[in-house]
Parts: sequence; structure tokens; C-alpha cells
Amino acid sequence: MAPAASLPPVLSLHDAVALSGRFPLLAGVDLEVGRGETLLVEGPNGAGKTSLLRVCAGLVPVASGEVAVFGLDPVRRRSQVRRRVGLLSHASHLYDDLTVRENVRFSVRAAGADAGRIDGACERLGLTGRLLKTSASKLSAGQRRRVALAVLAARWPELWLLDEPHAGLDASTRTTLNEMIGEASSSGATVVIASHEFEFVEPLASRAVTMIGGRVTAERTLRGAIIPAPSSPVTAPAEGAPAPDASAPAPSTPAGSTPAQSTPAGSTPAGPASPRQLEGPVAHVA
Repeated sequence: MAPAASLPPVLSLHDAVALSGRFPLLAGVDLEVGRGETLLVEGPNGAGKTSLLRVCAGLVPVASGEVAVFGLDPVRRRSQVRRRVGLLSHASHLYDDLTVRENVRFSVRAAGADAGRIDGACERLGLTGRLLKTSASKLSAGQRRRVALAVLAARWPELWLLDEPHAGLDASTRTTLNEMIGEASSSGATVVIASHEFEFVEPLASRAVTMIGGRVTAERTLRGAIIPAPSSPVTAPAEGAPAPDASAPAPSTPAGSTPAQSTPAGSTPAGPASPRQLEGPVAHVA
């Protein structure tokens, strides 16, 4: 199922099958996602949404079929792909003995991203003052989630893979996340969101696909994506351009919208992702 686009797709899966032992995680997925597109992946618990994201991140190989990320095999070209992909998963992948800032810096440097964006990203997510020097072991679940989002904001990858990204966030942080997603899409990044919280995701996405039994079974077009106005100085860098000055002013007028009407097709996601893999640059940001 391919969006109308003249450029090659960022993500391309054809009859992709992924297994856990003999159990099919994906049972023949056909899907294409274009550059700058924000796609909602919906479906019931156990439908394969999380597995789809993990396959695209190169964490799970396909047993048969084809998968390409930026035209590359995400497993065989793992290092190249992971530098361009950010995966926000269910589980926290922070190091408890490192501080907030040390965790963000480690993940950003491991991914080969610009460390100059770290301070602005942390400020945007409310990680300032003493909190920056607090060890991850002392953080609440919501704070750990904000650290993961700060990594994403500091890295600003070309492909965002978000698994239930609004879970555990307060209203203010959800607004910030929505702004980030809108900015990422407008800057040319591709965003794939697996979520059952349609009220938060549908206004940001232009297309939705439904997964059932490890397959993409339906597709629907959403109304034009609404890009929230940024309220933070951290914005997406243009392709090939240097990272922006974190002190530069940015618009502060929030943009609100009413979600598109839809019939919910999903529920709570499948089990959490596996622990951080340290081979090559880190793909996880949460």
C-alpha cells in the first residue's frame, strides 16, 4: 500500500514475514511509507504493530519477503540505518547510574548525532536545573519518558518510529510531542506511529493503516495533517544544514485542532521491546 509520491519510499515492505521461534510476528506485510509522511498504524493488541516498528529499526530480521529502509537492508546495513532512525519503544533504555544529561549525551553520541542540540532538547522537555544532574534511577516513569523524548529531539532522525508515544505523558508534554511530530514531518522526516490513542495521532497523520494478525488489512486516508505551531526554540534542521542555534526565538502560539472522527481499531500494544542493543549506534531512544 503506497502513498502517492514521486520519490522512492523511505520504508518498503513486501510480503515481509518475521518470526519469534515458530510464531509469526509479521505474516506477510506489504507497506510503503513516503518521505515526510506521518503514518498511523492501528490495530488490536497483538496485531503486530510493535513488531513492525522493530523490523523497520533493524532489531528483528525478516524470515522471508523484503524490507528496505532508505533503500537499505536494516539488518545487513545496521550501522548506516540506525544513524538515521529513532525508535521510541515502551521500555526505558536509560542507564540508572547515569544522570539525565549523561543518558541523553550517551544516546546522541552513540547515534553519531550533533551533541550541540542536547541542551536545547533537554530544556524543551523540561529537563533543567537539578533534574539534569539526577540519576535515572531516581526518576519517575513520566520523567524517564521525557528523557527519551529529549534524545529524540536532540537526534532529530530522518525516520521516527514511535510506539504508543503519548503513553505516560502529562498534557504539556503531549503538546510538546505533537509539536515535534509536526515539525519533523514539515522538515522532511518520516514518522510512523503505532497507537490506539487516535485523538492525539489522527490530527497529525495523513494516512492510517490497520494491522490484524501480522498483516496490513486496511488503509484509510485522514484529513490533511495539522502541524502544530512550535512553542520551543528546538526545531528541525534542514537537510544538510547545521543544527540551529538553541537560543533563537520561535513562535509560541499553540495550534489546536479537533481530531478526525474515526472508529477505534486498536487497543493496548503488545509487550515491551527488548533491552537496548549495544552493537553499533543505538536505535532506541526510550
